[in-house]
Amino acid sequence: MADKLIIFDTTLRDGEQSPGASMNKDEKLRIARQLERLRVDVIEAGFAASSNGDFEAVQCIANAIKDSTICSLSRANDRDISRAAEALKGANSARIHTFIATSALHMEKKLRMTPDQVFEQAKLAVRFARNLVGDVEFSPEDGYRSDVDFLCRILEAVISEGATTINVPDTVGYAVPELYGHFIKTLRERIPNSDKAIWSVHCHNDLGMAVANSLAGVKIGGARQVECTINGLGERAGNCSLEEVVMAIKTRRDYFGLELNIDTKQILAASRMVSQTTGFVVQPNKAVVGANAFAHASGIHQDGVLKARDTYEIMRAEDVGWTTNKIVLGKLSGRNAFKLRLQELGVQMESEAEINSAFAKFKELADRKSEIFDEDILALTSEGSVTHDKEQYCFVSLSQHSETGERPQATVVFTVDGKEVKGSSDGNGPVDASLKAIEAHVKSGAEMVLYSVNAISGSTESQGEVTVRLQSSGRVVNGVGADPDIVVASAKAYLNALNKLHNKADRVAAQG
Repeated sequence: MADKLIIFDTTLRDGEQSPGASMNKDEKLRIARQLERLRVDVIEAGFAASSNGDFEAVQCIANAIKDSTICSLSRANDRDISRAAEALKGANSARIHTFIATSALHMEKKLRMTPDQVFEQAKLAVRFARNLVGDVEFSPEDGYRSDVDFLCRILEAVISEGATTINVPDTVGYAVPELYGHFIKTLRERIPNSDKAIWSVHCHNDLGMAVANSLAGVKIGGARQVECTINGLGERAGNCSLEEVVMAIKTRRDYFGLELNIDTKQILAASRMVSQTTGFVVQPNKAVVGANAFAHASGIHQDGVLKARDTYEIMRAEDVGWTTNKIVLGKLSGRNAFKLRLQELGVQMESEAEINSAFAKFKELADRKSEIFDEDILALTSEGSVTHDKEQYCFVSLSQHSETGERPQATVVFTVDGKEVKGSSDGNGPVDASLKAIEAHVKSGAEMVLYSVNAISGSTESQGEVTVRLQSSGRVVNGVGADPDIVVASAKAYLNALNKLHNKADRVAAQG
C-alpha cells in the first residue's frame, strides 16, 4: 500500500503574512471551512499569541472544524505555548507548532542567544507543549542554513521530548531541489530516533523553487508532510503552492507512489475564495488554478485536444473543480436557492438579517447583470458588502462626469460612523477623482502602493474586482471592492482599505 502524504495548509498563518493579506475572524473561518471541504489534513489557523484577534480566530476555527487537525503556531516559550493550547481547547484534533531559530546568523543577530541556550529552550518548549497536547510539531527556523551537526543534536533532543512532527523550513527560499532533498535525507539518517517522528518540509519561493524543493524533500528526503498555502500565498515571493504539490503527486503517482486525502475538485473554489478574500489576484498562467491553465490557443494544440485530450492535457480541468463554475442563479432565483448556494460556497451567515441583506444585494446585482457566477456571489458577500455594523466607512453612492478634453469630476457619498458625508474632487480620470473625493474628507494620509483591476468572470458584463493596497505608519492593508461599474468598485475598495487601517490589530511577526 502506498505511503500517505500529509498536507499541512498554512494559508491562514504564513499566507496571511503577505503585506496587506491579513484576514479577520469571519474571513478566516470561511476559508477554514473550504479547507475542510478540500480535506486538508492539518490547518494552521494562526498564531494565537500574536494578538487577541488571532487568538479568537484560532479558537473559532478549532471549535467549528471537525475533520481536520487544527494547529496554532507558537514561539518556544511557555506564554506562547499556553496561549496556543488555550485557543485549541475546542478542537477535535489539536496540534501546537513551536519554533526557534537555529542558524548561526539568526541565533546571533536576532535571538542573541548561544547554541546551548537555543538547545535548552527548544527542549523545554517541546516538553511543555507535549504536556498540553498529544500532537507537537517542532521547527528549527532557518533550518536549511543551520549547521548540520547542531541541527542533528537539537532535533534528536526534541524528538526525545515528544515532538511528533519535525519540520525543516527553508525559511528564506535559499535551497535548490537536489541539495534540499539530500539535506533532509542526511538528517533522517544521522538522527538515531528520526523514525519516531513524521518529517515535514516548509519551503519559501524566493528563487521560484518552493514546490520543486518540497517535492525533492518528499522523494529524496523521505518527508511525509508538506507545508503549503493556497495559490502559494505568503510573504515576499510566497510559499509552496498547495494546488501544485497536490496535482504533482496525483498526476505523477507512478513516480511518487503516495496517497492523498485531498478532494481535488475543491481546489479551484479554495483558490478563488482566498484570492477574493485577500485581494491577491491569481495570474492567468498560474499552474492548475490560473484562467489559462487549461486553455489551448495554438491550432496544433486545439486539433490534438479535440482528437484526444491527453495529447496536450496531463490533468482534467474537472478534476480541480473547473466544471463546478457554472451559471447558478439569475434574477428569477428565489431566496432558498440563494441560501443553499451560500452554504455550498461555504459562506456562513450569522443571522437571517444578514441573509436577507445579502439576498437584497444579489437581486440588485441580478437586475444589472443577467448571469450570476459563483465568483459574483463570493464577491458580494465579502467583508463589508453585506453588513455595515462594524465598519467606520461605508459606500452609499457615486456620481462622476468625464469627457475627452475635460478634467473628470466625481462626488462620493459615504457614511462615517453611520453619518452620511459627501466628498468631491477632480482627478486624472474618474477613478482618480473618486478616490481623491473620499480622501478629501477622510484625510487619512495613506499612501497607495497598489491599484489592481480584475474581471471576476469573462465578459464586458462582468463585475470588476478592484484591489487597493494602502500603507500608513508602517501598516500595509488590502481593500477589495466589486461592482459592475469599475469606478464604484474602486471607491468600495478604497473604503474597505480605510476600514482595515482604522481597525488596528497588533501582530507579532513570526516566520517558519
